[in-house]
Amino acid sequence: METARLGRSSYRLCYYSTSIVVVLAPWRSLLTHALYRNRSLPSARYLQLATLGLDGLPRNRTVVFRGFREETNQLQMVTDSRSEKYQQILQQPWGEICWYFPKTREQFRLRGQLLIVSVDNTDSNLSTARSLAWQQLSDAARIQFAWPEPQQALTEDKDAFKPLYINKEIPLDNFCLLLLDAVEVDHLELRGDPQNRYIYTLDESFNWSCQQVNP
Repeated sequence: METARLGRSSYRLCYYSTSIVVVLAPWRSLLTHALYRNRSLPSARYLQLATLGLDGLPRNRTVVFRGFREETNQLQMVTDSRSEKYQQILQQPWGEICWYFPKTREQFRLRGQLLIVSVDNTDSNLSTARSLAWQQLSDAARIQFAWPEPQQALTEDKDAFKPLYINKEIPLDNFCLLLLDAVEVDHLELRGDPQNRYIYTLDESFNWSCQQVNP
């Protein structure tokens, strides 16, 4: 299969720095287009995120896509620092997303490093992104971060799930922005016979390449 070189990127962050100029990845526009074409389906913003547990065994859960971090290739999600996912990612920051779009019948799998932006993050750009993510949450989503601690015995006091006040501007301390920096993207289009499948890879020189492969 022919491999097409898709331009040189100045993506020098090693998944953490923010003081760079980023060349947008070639798969980003395809994912954005899929989101647009599936915009009538609320479920199209839900994706599966797989990580490794503290015991080394796989974990998987459904999370909500919160948009791309501005002018980057980083996918934004949110999480709670009290959750098991938080500790799992701190120990092993690699993860993979699987995302299916029913209307256009295409699947994206994105593998890369995860970065948790917590209350004690010292990067001003990332802290701003965290605050913005909090402000963009719905009231129903925001209030969940004030609920009793996850995965503990059920709290019998129902009022504990109805906090009186949540600041819409300042995130709660346990609120975290979760970023995925992809290094490999597998795009499968189920329409067609045979189906179309493309693998996008970021190499050590921070170049994106694309190869069409057998489905």
